[in-house]
Amino acid sequence: MGCSKSQDSSDEAGSTFVGDQVDYKIIGIDPGAGLMKATAKVIEEYGLENWELVEGSGTAMAAALQKAYDAKEPIIVTGWTPHWKFAKFDLKYLEDPKGIYGAEEEINTIVRKGLKDDAPSAYQFLDNFNWTPDDMAKVMVDIQSGTKEADAAAKWVSENEDKVNQWIEGITPVSGETITLAYVAWDSEIASTNVVKYVLENKLGYKVEMMQVEAGPMWAGVANGDADAMVAAWLPTTHADYYEKFKGQFEDLGPNLKGTKIGLVVPAYMDINSIEDLKKK
Repeated sequence: MGCSKSQDSSDEAGSTFVGDQVDYKIIGIDPGAGLMKATAKVIEEYGLENWELVEGSGTAMAAALQKAYDAKEPIIVTGWTPHWKFAKFDLKYLEDPKGIYGAEEEINTIVRKGLKDDAPSAYQFLDNFNWTPDDMAKVMVDIQSGTKEADAAAKWVSENEDKVNQWIEGITPVSGETITLAYVAWDSEIASTNVVKYVLENKLGYKVEMMQVEAGPMWAGVANGDADAMVAAWLPTTHADYYEKFKGQFEDLGPNLKGTKIGLVVPAYMDINSIEDLKKK
């Protein structure tokens, strides 16, 4: 009897047939995302002209990964850390010897000009806010498992009161002032923005409005004052274009999370380790 696709994927995935195994497709996310731009450059620089970068969304990428993983079939996706998929699946990044994806990234907090004077308590908290990839992953996994976003944030805060109290120590609460937070619909940013919203509302007395947009409008919203802040700026690579475009029109409060990463991701059962392996010899 011949081998099925799922059976022979592990045998051939690391060979020159890996392209045939995945139909020469890399499953991407939102068009225009920094990760997609970097991957387009990867395709060019590594000589992968016959490969297609499939546009979609983070949700569609995760669904495709789930389907392939359940069937133990080969798949290559654009990936980033932190993300719940690394807690749920056994995955690995493909090595990037040319360094096109860059080193580890950080997620920064960006606020509009004048926020420090207009809402000093919110500003001080946003300046203090910082956590780890493991913290973020706990919220993401709860949401992915079916917990409502607000409830997952509330649960994390209740389990990490010491850390939260450090963020708000010495800050004077307010009485219902409104703060608008912009964010992109990535699992990581849904997690962080909901935690920040919970603390602002339940610890500091603000009313928080959440503005879900694409990356470009998120940066533009903070730059033009339609949004007060975001905790979703991936730097220095993913959002580099937006940072330069709006430079001088916002205030960068620095990283709220360190140790992020972007690149091409495959299931650990695939016998492939480097982007170089995607090119036929």
